[in-house]
Amino acid sequence: MATGLLHLHNLLRWVVLIFALLTLIKGFSGMSGKKAFTAGDKKTAMFLMISCDIQLLLGLALYFMKGWFNVLTSGSEFMKLPAQRFFALEHAVGMIIAIVLVHIGYAATKKNVADGTKFKKMFWFTLIAFIIIMATIPWPSREAIGRPMFPGMTVGA
Repeated sequence: MATGLLHLHNLLRWVVLIFALLTLIKGFSGMSGKKAFTAGDKKTAMFLMISCDIQLLLGLALYFMKGWFNVLTSGSEFMKLPAQRFFALEHAVGMIIAIVLVHIGYAATKKNVADGTKFKKMFWFTLIAFIIIMATIPWPSREAIGRPMFPGMTVGA
């Protein structure tokens, strides 16, 4: 079951990245184009938020199933091991921060403020979240923590 969840978590990262890029494009074009904030602009941010929330639930299930919480509570020795430190701490904390930022960006789209302000907040919060997400994904090129680009592939393939 853990392998299936890990594969699903791996695939869903691409959905999150696609919606993040779409949200960034819509936010940037709205900031610079002085256009009206539409329901479609809001939906893109909402789909990003929903995909991040699903990813969080899958990640939390994996976190406890794989025993990363036990590693975290075992003392400071895990800090010396890059793979354990990454998955028990860096990946989890980075992604939670990114998801909070995505939620803040989406919440800004629901407020009764000027359209330019909605675009600006949506863009900047999503951009910061996107940078954190990109930095804390275990890309295949990262030594000791790399994961395949897609399920079933080998690392570095």
